[in-house]
Amino acid sequence: MNLIEIEEDPLVSSAIRDITERKTVEERFRGLLESAPDAMLIVNRAGTIVLVNSQAEALFGYARDELLGQKVEVLAPERFRSRHPAYRSGYFSAPRPRPMSAELALCGLRKDGTEFPVEISLNPIETEDGLLVSSSIRDITDRKRFDHALSENNVALAKVAEARNTFLATMSHELRTPMNAIIGFTGVLLMKLSGPLTPDQEKQLNTMQSSARRLLSLMNDFLDLIKLESGKGGLNFEPLSCASVIADMATTLRPVAENKGLTFQVTLPEDDIVIYSDRRTFSQIVNNLVTNAIKFTVQGGIGVVLARREENGRMFAAISIDDSGCGIKPEDQAKLFAAFPALDSLSGGRKEGTGLRLHLSQKLAEVLGGRITLKSEYGKGSTFSLLLPEK
Repeated sequence: MNLIEIEEDPLVSSAIRDITERKTVEERFRGLLESAPDAMLIVNRAGTIVLVNSQAEALFGYARDELLGQKVEVLAPERFRSRHPAYRSGYFSAPRPRPMSAELALCGLRKDGTEFPVEISLNPIETEDGLLVSSSIRDITDRKRFDHALSENNVALAKVAEARNTFLATMSHELRTPMNAIIGFTGVLLMKLSGPLTPDQEKQLNTMQSSARRLLSLMNDFLDLIKLESGKGGLNFEPLSCASVIADMATTLRPVAENKGLTFQVTLPEDDIVIYSDRRTFSQIVNNLVTNAIKFTVQGGIGVVLARREENGRMFAAISIDDSGCGIKPEDQAKLFAAFPALDSLSGGRKEGTGLRLHLSQKLAEVLGGRITLKSEYGKGSTFSLLLPEK
């Protein structure tokens, strides 16, 4: 409204604007604010609270009129108030939707003086009155309590796991001594150094020795797995000839395959493949895979192939073990590398072994930076491939 001086009577000029739409927008905005699940505050550049919702009243214990026009710092503990204006100024200089840093360990302050942990998200709002900031505030007391309880539970579980590993390691060591004695004693008897044996006695001693060796192998696998999980399995990485590791394996396991009437073929490239790895672990994985192939192959043969393979621009040494065994059903393949799968398709319905060796081999391959893959057709055979990065 403006006063206009003219020769006659003074006049008044009035500019009238229809703000119906603006009021409608404001009402809608207030409605959205009230329907929000979290406490909401609208703050201007000076840090003054210009709008609050009922959730904010309930959370902080203030009536709406007590908050409007107040500095937002009134809702923060005293120790944080001196730093808040600088944070606010920095946000207004580069406004964008973002959560406030979790490292700040943010706390809210209720009217009664009690503090509580909060999570805050900020969003800029452009208005006719300038830039405002919408603050969404959530009480995370229950989450903090849960996280603390979970942390304590994890510590307790870690202690239980450590106690379990210690027990299993101790028992495995303690049992290995008498087990070696049993294997050695049955070996002496089978050599007939103490006198002749009847066919039935020799059969029973062979069964005893085979069972003792299987149990000893299982205990060794347990020890290796415990060392792996506890991070105590020391590795010595060095340049390794893949061909030499495979040759050592063939020297040991070829007679085992041939004694079952299986063929055993090794195929090596003209140029050896050198990788940077731990020899003992590499050898253990290869031996485990070939031993499993021999174990579950009744007729036909085993083929071991060393070759280079490129995947995603990286070169790998691929050691593939083919067998003509029973193969693995598609539904069993996904759980094959679990610790105790007990899959019928591996043993023709007979529960044989624990499946721990494949689980351990996959874990060891991961430690070496590689992995084990499987291709199998039920009733026709399987191919396990160990892939390790080249040097």
